[in-house]
Amino acid sequence: MGGVMGHAGMAATAVRHLRAAGSPTAVEPLPRPVLRAVREDERPPVDPAEFRRVLGHFASGVTIVTALDPEGPAGFACQSFASLSLDPPLVAFMVARTSTTWPRIASAGTFCVNILGADQGGLCRSFAVSGADKFAGVDWTPAPTTGSPRLTGTPAWIDCTITAVHTGGDHLIVVGRVESLGATDEDGGPLLFHRGKFGRFDGA
Repeated sequence: MGGVMGHAGMAATAVRHLRAAGSPTAVEPLPRPVLRAVREDERPPVDPAEFRRVLGHFASGVTIVTALDPEGPAGFACQSFASLSLDPPLVAFMVARTSTTWPRIASAGTFCVNILGADQGGLCRSFAVSGADKFAGVDWTPAPTTGSPRLTGTPAWIDCTITAVHTGGDHLIVVGRVESLGATDEDGGPLLFHRGKFGRFDGA
């Protein structure tokens, strides 16, 4: 199964599975658009390199999204994460359609967002690579509700059930209902990503 359409097909299969499985805590999603490849006539006249350069000026936090499927733990580094709704409690993350980790998260139907601290740039880099054993030497415990990996030493975590998957160009928008969450009482700052580099929040 190759290319964008192959991964779109896997995403569509995941959506159908989630619809069929249901959950007493599930949020009724809006009608989902058909997942498909981006047509040439939909591509704006924006140079991809310039797009990345300009958008790189927006500083973001960094997370690692994890899940547990029959093959074991899976996860990937993710900047595109946000809170979405307070009532019901929803969060969202964006993932490339070409991600090899996403089908495993979709299959699990659940995920845990691990928010990284200022000293965890190395951990982020290890989860940003493809094909390696990302969990080698990484300590984790099951999140209390879904069992998704909660990485040891992260300042905060959010344990979720997938409720909707939407198309977003060459990415997918994954919405999760928050089942449980927690944070440490330590004062360490967040890990930030800005213009291709990690940084710290100095509180100024």
